Amino acid sequence: MAQHTDTPGSGHPIEAFLCTVLDELKGLADVPTWSMDAETTSRVVGLGARVAAGVAELEARSIRHAETLDLPDTAGCRNLARWVQQATGVTRRTARTKTRLAEALADLEPTRAATARGEIHAEQAQVIADHLGRLDDEKVSVHDQARAEAFLLEGARHGHDADALATLGHAIWERLDPEGADEREAKALEAQEERARRRTRLTMGDDGQGLTHGRFTIPTATADAFRKQLHALAAPKHVRAEHGAGSYDWQKPSAERLGQAFVDWVEGYDPAQLPKIGGLTATVVVVGDYDLLQGKLKAAQLETGTKISPTQYLRLACGAGIIPAWMNASGEVLALGRKHRFHTPAQRLAAIVEQRHCQHHSGCDVPGYLCHAHHDIPWAQGGGTDLRTTKLYCPYHHTRVHQPGKEPMHAWPGALPTMGVRSRGPT
Repeated sequence: MAQHTDTPGSGHPIEAFLCTVLDELKGLADVPTWSMDAETTSRVVGLGARVAAGVAELEARSIRHAETLDLPDTAGCRNLARWVQQATGVTRRTARTKTRLAEALADLEPTRAATARGEIHAEQAQVIADHLGRLDDEKVSVHDQARAEAFLLEGARHGHDADALATLGHAIWERLDPEGADEREAKALEAQEERARRRTRLTMGDDGQGLTHGRFTIPTATADAFRKQLHALAAPKHVRAEHGAGSYDWQKPSAERLGQAFVDWVEGYDPAQLPKIGGLTATVVVVGDYDLLQGKLKAAQLETGTKISPTQYLRLACGAGIIPAWMNASGEVLALGRKHRFHTPAQRLAAIVEQRHCQHHSGCDVPGYLCHAHHDIPWAQGGGTDLRTTKLYCPYHHTRVHQPGKEPMHAWPGALPTMGVRSRGPT
């Protein structure tokens, strides 16, 4: 057995055990796994999971004790999870998970003991705690809570993983109150769906390498519908029909097939089915010039400024949600003279392509589709609705350019010599 030499300790049994485990792990770092047969490998993986569960329980118990000792406050941390993050170097998300487990196991002795013995995983313990917590909210008796805990522990020991255990948790009331189980389940589902709606999220970020990464959290019922739509687009029959025989590579990972299906779903969606944004349908404008018509290899770009290849440009120009825009030699959209007071969708679209964002001198970067179309010379003062005399301003700056005292004279588009003259109504 390896000797513990590099971590000073108090001699407490828990600390001494963990130090010994660390030393033993160091001794195994270079031991090859090729010498294990199939049965041994299976047993080792299972044993590793059990040991991890037991260590997770020890860690959770210690985290709970840290709160009892008021260590977060002593260290100046705003909460226990932040202290765990500081003490261990894990991410905030992982620290919150560890803290939740510590809180969950504190009041569930049978579940804690089963985790400590490596009989169930930490994630199974957390699911049990979550379901029992809902029972506590409904003021279920201590006896019935104990029955529910035993029921879920039995399921965990018999091979139900955390997801299956969560499904099993919905059947608790069939045991505790068979007659009222249906009504309780319906109410619980309504509450769950409301929580899901409140927690719905989507985030996206460009990595600068031609890819955008994102995360989303949506209600499970919606995810089921979305998954089915993507599976339809990723089905071999559909892919072969779209791209020809031999185009479907079964060796590609499922995640890649679904990712390609997601791209097809976005590009093929009819924007006419969506609400208008900035007075226009939610179309993406791809911008090219005459050189592309002559076969020159030259980059095109989206209205957002994202550059794309000429091949991608020509492909997107055929899509349902795409509008191609051709520019003249000066990089301008062809003039669209109009005699109407309000800018037409075509004029707004052309302005967005040319200007892209709010044109205020401060450098405002609000996207063009969220801006107002402003007359350089107000309609009430004889100005016409023409693309050449149109500026895009976000709502905030559009208000400012109509308030003489808010903007310097040189920044006032179309400012007239008589500063007291103002247009009546929107421009």
